Amino acid sequence: MQLHNSLGQSPTRVRVWDLAVRLFHWSLVVSVAATYLLSEQRSLHRWLGYGVATLIAFRLIWGLIGTPHARFSNFVPHPKRFLYYMHDIQRRREARYLGHNPAGAMMILALLATLTAIAGTGYMMGMSRYFGVEWVEHAHGLLVNILLGLIVLHLAGVLTASLRHRENLVAAMVTGLKDADEHLLP
Repeated sequence: MQLHNSLGQSPTRVRVWDLAVRLFHWSLVVSVAATYLLSEQRSLHRWLGYGVATLIAFRLIWGLIGTPHARFSNFVPHPKRFLYYMHDIQRRREARYLGHNPAGAMMILALLATLTAIAGTGYMMGMSRYFGVEWVEHAHGLLVNILLGLIVLHLAGVLTASLRHRENLVAAMVTGLKDADEHLLP
C-alpha cells in the first residue's frame, strides 16, 4: 500500500538504517539461530557464541559513534516517553517514527542485555572455575528462554507497527530505506 502525504504526493524515501546496522542485524539473526540450533555441537556452539559476543561489542561501539539513527543517544527513550508510547499503542494512536520508536528502542536494549548475559554465562561455563556449576548452567538456559520470549515480542512488535503504519519494517531493515513525510517523528 502506497502512503501519501497531505498533498496527495508519495513520500520521500530516505536512508534510515546504514549498512553496518543492517549487516549487524541480519548477522545476529543468523548467528543466534545457528547457536541455538547447534547447541549440542559444543565446539561449534562456543565459536558461534563468540561470534554473537563480537557482534554485540560492535553494536555497542556503533551505538556510540555510528550514524544518527544507529546512536543510542538518538533513540533510547526516557522512561516516561516509553510509558506514554505504550499507552498510545493500547489506544491505537501511537506515533510513527522514522527511526526506532520507544518500544523498539527498549526492545533493542533488552535483546542486547540478554544476549550479553547469555554470552557471559556461556563463557563462564567453559572456564574451569565454573565448569559444571549448576547455577551458571541454569542461568544460561533461563536467559535463552527469556531471549526466545523477547524474540517473539520483537516479531509481534514489528508486525504490529508494520500493519498499523502501513510500512514494511522487514524490507526497511534489508534496504535501509523508509518513507518519510511531514507527520513523522525522528
